[in-house]
Amino acid sequence: MIAEHKTLNATLKTYFGYDQFRPQQKEIVETVLQKKDCLVIMPTGGGKSICFQLPALLMDGVTLVISPLIALMKDQVDGLKANGVEAEFFNSSQSERERDSIIDKVIHQQLRLLYVAPESLAALENVLETKYISCIAIDEAHCISAWGHDFRSSYQRLGFLKRKMPTVPVIALTATADKATRQDILTQLEIPRARCFITSFDRKNIQLEVRPANERLRQIRSFISRQNGAAGIVYCLSRKSTEKLAEKLSADGISAAAYHAGLSFAERSRIQEAFIFDKIQVVCATIAFGMGIDKSNVRWVIHYNMPKNIEGYYQEIGRAGRDGLPAKALLFHSFADVIQLRNFMEGASNEEFQRAKLDRMMQFSEATSCRRKILLSYFGELLHENCGNCDVCKNPPTFFDGTIYAQKILSVITRVKQQEPAGVIIDVLRGAFNARIREKQYQTLKSYGVGRDITWKDWQHYIVQLINQGYCEIAFHQNNVLLLTEFSGKVLFEGQKVFLTRPLTVQEKAVKLKKTIAERPIQNTLFERLRKLRYAIAQEENIPAYLVFNDATLTEIEQVRPICEADFMEISGVGRRKLEVYGDRFMNEIIAFLEEKRGKARKQDTHMKTYELYQQGLSVEQISANRALKPLTVFSHLARLYAEGKSVDLYRFVSREEVSRVREARLMLQNKVELKPYFEYLNEEIEYPKIRLALTILEKEG
Repeated sequence: MIAEHKTLNATLKTYFGYDQFRPQQKEIVETVLQKKDCLVIMPTGGGKSICFQLPALLMDGVTLVISPLIALMKDQVDGLKANGVEAEFFNSSQSERERDSIIDKVIHQQLRLLYVAPESLAALENVLETKYISCIAIDEAHCISAWGHDFRSSYQRLGFLKRKMPTVPVIALTATADKATRQDILTQLEIPRARCFITSFDRKNIQLEVRPANERLRQIRSFISRQNGAAGIVYCLSRKSTEKLAEKLSADGISAAAYHAGLSFAERSRIQEAFIFDKIQVVCATIAFGMGIDKSNVRWVIHYNMPKNIEGYYQEIGRAGRDGLPAKALLFHSFADVIQLRNFMEGASNEEFQRAKLDRMMQFSEATSCRRKILLSYFGELLHENCGNCDVCKNPPTFFDGTIYAQKILSVITRVKQQEPAGVIIDVLRGAFNARIREKQYQTLKSYGVGRDITWKDWQHYIVQLINQGYCEIAFHQNNVLLLTEFSGKVLFEGQKVFLTRPLTVQEKAVKLKKTIAERPIQNTLFERLRKLRYAIAQEENIPAYLVFNDATLTEIEQVRPICEADFMEISGVGRRKLEVYGDRFMNEIIAFLEEKRGKARKQDTHMKTYELYQQGLSVEQISANRALKPLTVFSHLARLYAEGKSVDLYRFVSREEVSRVREARLMLQNKVELKPYFEYLNEEIEYPKIRLALTILEKEG
């Protein structure tokens, strides 16, 4: 049990390694602790989990976490256990004995958090009582609403939880929900008076880019080749697409796998685990993949096809850069995707609603202004300045007078009597002589061939812009033919100017594909050495590398280079348990690196300079100040000098009695090299520097 007097900030640092809360996190935690219901709308990677995981540590009983996918539960629970939190998951993949054991833990209050799929709640009926349950967290809460983008019928009955346990606080969490969805969540969960928290949707670290879907495979190959082996996800509309793309990437030497609902549970789990453990670089997946998985080092996301709404797009790109480091989101768009999505929606009870959302997605894809502004405005957030981190901001389009092009397009639409889709219009413009042209005798039209000098792709680009500007439109219910609008005549007959942008050409030169993390040769940089150490620890403990430390924490360790416990604890992402379990090994790696670098740069100058000052009679504190070194580094120099046979009296700094006690500890600990086990064995009565010196003396004395 955790003492009640501990502050929220202390608990945050101890278990999660963070020194401060992100925006609104603390207020949400306090609301839950006051046993009040909450609805939290927070972007992927924004820290939703802390909002229910931290209060779970400060309340009696277990926090029940409803999660939509069995596959993600183990990842969440592994992360909590790595932080020293008692957590389990409960679902149909477990044996009856395992499930009974978990229920027993709930009854005896031996758990803080229990993750469960909505379908498995019935098996927990006997413990769904206020004396056992302290809080109910409903993750991915948008799944409850038919107005949302990922509706799941299993979520619809969750309202019974509030009826059964009215005094237990409910916290519903999601990364994306518009006003209609938010209201539906509150209604169906029967928490109408829940306090709503909506944080900024701006993920500034994600670079947004949209490209036409021309030669997608070539572009994807080139894009991946430039990611230095970093992990990424490619989202596709169909199962067949995921398999074909994964097969082609694998043939190019890229470690890739397909993931979709048609695979067996065992196969999906295998692929997901391989991705989490950095054994697969790329997953080509349908939209379900990645939901709730806290793999913090996904550096990029590609949408092979256009998503059906902005909510889904936003949630999926949010699976990149969860650690706050730079990430990329690349979207390919085409009218073929739009037509396919329209066909999927046809006949649905909320078809008009779905189409409106698709239209907004199209507007985002075809924008010529800052994409982040458009994205944030959809969620009701105003961005005053252009973001500077999207393709439009980085390479603003140049407009030209495209009236002649517009007149040619609209003229052909008129002459084919508004009965042909965009592809045929372009064929007429370019003077094609295929079966459709011959059958309809379009080669006899006055406008036939008036655009031979323009490429097929460029004409497509200009037609899209005319549609966006309202000069023509697609009749989706009439085989996608292009129709004129009330504005068409102004261009054809009244001389109205039309300004268009020229298509941007993506120039990318393919480079040699990178090896996976496990295969890459070690570069002699501290970050690479720390990453290699992290990977080795992850293999030893059979956990994903990011559960040891994520890339952001590793980067800060590389920059700060802490070599004592106090400094190591200052790193964001380092909690008490991770310091205890991993601290010594990382600090030893840093010290070894620094010694090697100093040795190469100044050969023996660094520790010999310490020796000169020591011979002058300076104390450790004086040497430390003189050389701008930490005392621990000075002690390590003295230990090295002693080991090399220099005239250094280490007994000036450590007593014979202390050396004797360390000798005893060394025997009991079987010659361990890490200092922390000695510190604990000696009841924290001998300081780390003295332990290091005593071990040096014992080593020299044999």
